[in-house]
Amino acid sequence: MLIQHPTNISPSEITPRPVFENRRRFMRDAGLLGLATGFAALGAPLSAFADDRQLGPLLPSDFSSDEKLTDFESIASYNNFYEFGTDKSDPLRNAHKMQVRPWTVRVEGLANKPRDFDIDDLLKLAPLEERIYRLRCVEAWSMVVPWVGFPLKALLDVVEPQGSAKYVEFVTHYDPQIMIRRPVVDWPYTEGLRMDEALHPLTLLTVGLYGEVLPNQNGAPIRLVVPWKYGFKSIKSIVTIRLTETQPATAWNKAAPQEYGFYSNVNPEVRHPRWSQATERRIGELRRRPTLMFNGYAEQVAHLYAGMDLAKHY
Repeated sequence: MLIQHPTNISPSEITPRPVFENRRRFMRDAGLLGLATGFAALGAPLSAFADDRQLGPLLPSDFSSDEKLTDFESIASYNNFYEFGTDKSDPLRNAHKMQVRPWTVRVEGLANKPRDFDIDDLLKLAPLEERIYRLRCVEAWSMVVPWVGFPLKALLDVVEPQGSAKYVEFVTHYDPQIMIRRPVVDWPYTEGLRMDEALHPLTLLTVGLYGEVLPNQNGAPIRLVVPWKYGFKSIKSIVTIRLTETQPATAWNKAAPQEYGFYSNVNPEVRHPRWSQATERRIGELRRRPTLMFNGYAEQVAHLYAGMDLAKHY
């Protein structure tokens, strides 16, 4: 089974607590001290080694995978964040320019109690959980990441969605002074979920990884993680959450609708027009492995799509 409960495996066996409590031990054990120094020399620190970055205490999660974690250096240096460049290494070099304090997330639309949330207020909405999730990219690579966050449902419960709210739209921060101006997609980046997807307990508003606050290149200060969908659905650096009655337009669906559908569920039976999605390569591994339906979370989420043609609603 992909999903194990804490009664079967303790969080300390997956991610040793000393990793969170001793940065220098983590850097030594992972062999990252020289790499971090090198990145800093380029003006692009890995970020998670700065002071005052640790989060805690963290709750274990029933949803954690028992798979081997991807090393921190790979998670922090191999990213899709096109606002800072289209090469996988560009976000690390450029995202440090983004200021993440102060930061406000506006929740608007079909809610009884719409409001603006300061990022520090958001951190108090629910206890922070450690969740070991797999992130699957449409380019057929994947990572296993120890995210830290809280269910999106905790935020939606505060604003009280109206009965007419069927979808949740997300908008990313966009600053043309420090971000790419070339129209890779229609900026600002937007994404969306159906309401039942947004309320699902797997859907996470994420504020950290490896026990520390998110590095900028990974979507600081707050991002979405939807583990059964392709990674581009997990929108970074969120500034607006909007409840709507109609399905929102999303960035990649607008840019290339023949390639990127609204649902974007991991489905090995639906081929991307330019490559197969039947296998994937884990970062740090040479071998390829079969892609799992819904990224291995079928037991938890397949019922959301009962009766739907998943080749048509891709």
